[in-house]
Amino acid sequence: MQDFMRNLKLLGIGLFFTGKEKIEEIVAELIKKGEISEPEGKELVEDLVAKSKAASKELEERIRKVVSDVHEKLHAPMKKEIAVQKKRIEKLEKAGTRKSVKSPKKISKAARKPRT
Repeated sequence: MQDFMRNLKLLGIGLFFTGKEKIEEIVAELIKKGEISEPEGKELVEDLVAKSKAASKELEERIRKVVSDVHEKLHAPMKKEIAVQKKRIEKLEKAGTRKSVKSPKKISKAARKPRT
């Protein structure tokens, strides 16, 4: 579970940096074409990167909540089942210690001989 969350976080970071590079690339192209000025481009990059960070954090929190809910729902029945089985084992152990184990009856030599 922890590996999954770590990988998810790394994925988010990777997407963020890939997105940041793409944003910078697009803004650089707009500046090159003369559609926006360099100061406007820097402001646009900062604004879009901030929005991207916020969106990444929101997505990460949503995924974390879903994973947590699923994890909780899957493990709750298992814990109950384990508790029931533990009680059953304890009951059987107590019952086993109360009764003495009987050894099988000895078979007479006559009974052991095969019939011909």
